[in-house]
Order: sequence, then C-alpha cells, then structure tokens
Amino acid sequence: MEIEFISGGHRLVGYHTDPPVSDGDPPTLVLCHGYPSGMVRADALGRSYPALADRIANEGWRVITFTFRGCGKSEGNFSLGGWLDDILTAIETARTLAPNRGVWLAGAGTGGGLCLAAAARRPEVRGVAVMGSPADFGDWGSHPKRLLRHAREVGVITDPNFPPNLDAWTRQLKDIRPVDDAARLGGRALLVLHGSEDESVPSFDARFIGDSHGHAELHIVPGAAHDLRHDPRAVAILLGWLDRQRHDLAADRPA
Repeated sequence: MEIEFISGGHRLVGYHTDPPVSDGDPPTLVLCHGYPSGMVRADALGRSYPALADRIANEGWRVITFTFRGCGKSEGNFSLGGWLDDILTAIETARTLAPNRGVWLAGAGTGGGLCLAAAARRPEVRGVAVMGSPADFGDWGSHPKRLLRHAREVGVITDPNFPPNLDAWTRQLKDIRPVDDAARLGGRALLVLHGSEDESVPSFDARFIGDSHGHAELHIVPGAAHDLRHDPRAVAILLGWLDRQRHDLAADRPA
C-alpha cells in the first residue's frame, strides 16, 4: 500500500508491503532507488521498486520503498545530504510502523552508497546491501556546476533558486564517503553487488567498499551493466543474501 512520511519538511511518497505469511514481527527492509539518468528522469524513478518489494516480501520480509525528495511523487529538490536524511527518516518510519525484528537497508547506485552512510550513523541497522554503488562522490564534488546542470535536466531539481548555497550543497558531495562508512559498520553484514560492465560506476569501487568493510560478501556479476535491479542474476543473489539474514535472525531467537 502507498505510504507517506515527512523528511526535512518535504512529503515523501513510498510503498509498504508485508509478507503474506508472518509470525507478526518480520525483519524490515528499506529499499532505495538510485540517481536519475538521461534514460530515466526523476519523475519516473522508483516505479519498478514496488514489484521488487513484493517479491522480497514473499520471502518473509516487511519492505518499505520510497522515492527520494525530487523524485517520483515526492516533494523537494536533490541534495546528497537531503537524500541521506530521507533514508534516516525512512529507518525511523520502518522502526515505528509495526513490530519488527530489526531493520536492514538495500539500495542501488547513489541510493546504495547513502545506505552505507545511513547505517554508519544508525547502529541499530542490522545489515546493508548495495548494488552498483560508488565508493565516493568525488567526481560530482569536483564538478558541482555540471552536476547541478544535469540535475535540472533530469528533473531532480525543479526550483530555479535551489540550492540557496552552492558551496554548502557541494560540500556534501565531498563529506559523504560510502567507502569510509563501510569501515564503520563493524561486524554488521554487507552485500556488495556490481556489474562487470557497469558503465556508470567502475567495479573497482565495489572492491574498494568490500575491502574497507573487511568481510563483505562481494559479487561481480559477469557482463552485467549498472542497472542491476533488472538483472535476474543480481536479484537472485540479493534474495539469497536476504534469506540467509532472515534465517540467521531466526536462529538467534530464544526458544
């Protein structure tokens, strides 16, 4: 069903689904999309994620997915720090929506990198899965005006007066570093998925993130491109990882 929550004063629109059969307190996954491209504009982002959420729910998970500020039906304009705040708010929404046995995060591209940043800031997050995600946003930070122009072109920024402070907007691109946040996860589970033919983020970033974490489960999918959401091999790996997370949780439950 459709849900709404407020992040930074902006109304975000999302989707919530429960497993068809549950013991009442399933684990919860917050599922995040990536950054828009020339092929998929901001207003079209996230449309396929409810279907993926339903598929994950069939495996025994409660799932919340949503569109970041500036995307889909959600209000606001893109900033990296704003998107990070959106995930942090989604975590709180997941924790208070219904009884659950912990919150996990999964994200694609920029959304995945920000899932690492959010988990590093919220120790209650039990695990993270990232798909085609960058180790940092240094390229963006080095060319902020070019990114801003692209953001307007793809529709993730629609307010002509945004951002009010370009330097502050740019600083977030340099300060948020998923590769550093991966090291801060400690013993929490991390799945790193990447396509060997990713045209947007080199597979070296995945190895860099995995090495920083120390014991991540790393999969480079042969021949796969950036959009792993539509690669059945990548989805199967994600579902398998989530299934192990859920069964490990069940094994830890007192008899």
